[in-house]
Amino acid sequence: MYKSIIRPLLFNFDPEDIHHVTFSAIKILYKLPFTKSLARSKFVLEDPKLYREVFGLKFKNPVGLAAGFDKNAVLFDEFSNYGFGFVEIGTVTPKPQPGNEKKRLFRLKKDEAIINRMGFNNEGVDAVVERLKHRKSDIIIGGNIGKNKVTPNENAIDDYLICFEKLFDYVDYFVVNVSSPNTPNLRALQDKEPLTKLLKTLQEANLKKNTTKPILLKIAPDLTDDQLLDIIDIVKSTGIAGVIATNTTISRDNLQSDSKKEQGGLSGKPLAKRSTEVIRFLAEKSNKAFPIIGVGGIHSPEDALEKLKAGADLIQLYTGFIYEGPSLVKEINNALI
Repeated sequence: MYKSIIRPLLFNFDPEDIHHVTFSAIKILYKLPFTKSLARSKFVLEDPKLYREVFGLKFKNPVGLAAGFDKNAVLFDEFSNYGFGFVEIGTVTPKPQPGNEKKRLFRLKKDEAIINRMGFNNEGVDAVVERLKHRKSDIIIGGNIGKNKVTPNENAIDDYLICFEKLFDYVDYFVVNVSSPNTPNLRALQDKEPLTKLLKTLQEANLKKNTTKPILLKIAPDLTDDQLLDIIDIVKSTGIAGVIATNTTISRDNLQSDSKKEQGGLSGKPLAKRSTEVIRFLAEKSNKAFPIIGVGGIHSPEDALEKLKAGADLIQLYTGFIYEGPSLVKEINNALI
């Protein structure tokens, strides 16, 4: 029904506009008493075989919703009823910011992909915290944090620390996003020296807490092998919990859609092979020294299993969730069982 009726209808509209309309519709629907139980009966699959314990957290299943979908923590409780084992909110910055000029989100239907140049548009960490304070479900929530566009790289650590401190009591793990291609010069923070300094500073703040929270690093798929070896060294030297591989790519190889020349990060099926290569490289070269969350081009249970076999401990959906619909989560979990 989703792919034959709902998706064609949604795809008639601007992708960013319909995203907001859909969020509003879901909020309204969940005010009805039967919506939650109906959704859970259709999409949620619970089985002890799906349980995972990763970086000290217990996941009901290994399929999560990637950052960027629920940037402002609007629907994290509702998404717990679609079968996800965890939801990552953000990317969140200290101050609200509008992001880049519209139009900034493009469907590449022929490639089953999306290009976005959103630019960390979000309502700011304080607004997100207020929503998280009213959390009703027990779903694991990750907080993906970044810097404001106007903050120079030499002061970036301050932005990440602000988000870390304000979100600490309300999320279960953190993700440091230095790999988005849509904030000017952000990816320069992936270089070994600034990245080591940033992660060490966050980990020092973490260790001062009564109970620490896992900190993960989200990396770009466009890193070279030497840069990936640097990432392995950085994870070990800073003591962070793991890596999310990967963010969107700036590559445009073998695309067929008209929007392929748009600036921004590419996600979806064209990213699948490269993200799996990065996962396998990190897992093999580190001798599986740290957990990896695999994300990029997961549109089927087979895609998910490929990521897990390559070395991912958990996986996340974004573009595949849009193209395939919410039933994809249950299909993957069924395949895992």
